[in-house]
Amino acid sequence: MRINRKTSLAAATGALALLTACGGGNGGSMAGHEGMSSSSAPAATTASASPSAVFNDGDTMFAQMMIPHHEQAVEMADLAATRASDPEVKELAAKIKTAQAPEIQTMKDWLTDWGVHPDSGGMGHSMPGIISEEDMKKLEAAKGKAFDKLFVQHMIAHHDGAIEMARTEQANGSNPKAKELAKTIETTQQAEVEQLQKILNRL
Repeated sequence: MRINRKTSLAAATGALALLTACGGGNGGSMAGHEGMSSSSAPAATTASASPSAVFNDGDTMFAQMMIPHHEQAVEMADLAATRASDPEVKELAAKIKTAQAPEIQTMKDWLTDWGVHPDSGGMGHSMPGIISEEDMKKLEAAKGKAFDKLFVQHMIAHHDGAIEMARTEQANGSNPKAKELAKTIETTQQAEVEQLQKILNRL
């Protein structure tokens, strides 16, 4: 099922600009993007003594961006189920969907617990690795080996973007669970990028 990228991405991409303003990261810094004034970023919020209730703007922006980012990856994976011809591409696509679909719900639950609307990030620049509407249409129209190659190329870029955002969350976030998920995303998707690159080299 197609997601409304124009709505969800417009909301989430504003998060990127604010997240950049919240501070620098490590090698995955998004400093190349224009940022919003850091004066709009309040300090970490503690609703209770529970670790899950401790969060800051970095955590909320991470979730607001990563939800639509994951949703697009799941959409791409769904396309692979019927359009891909390479068995390894189909298998990896299914693995990506299996991993990311539950993470989407987890992050939505966090935002609900934190009293933050998933689409309240505002307007901003495109988040790292997101696939354009035009490229998505080309992917939808492709089949067989042509699809396999496009899928792998786009998913490598998509994963690279997610890794960048995950590293920024680890550097700037304060919620332990969010930072733990960010680390998992970085580790998992880095391994998948290496696998995708090997697939691309043989296609």
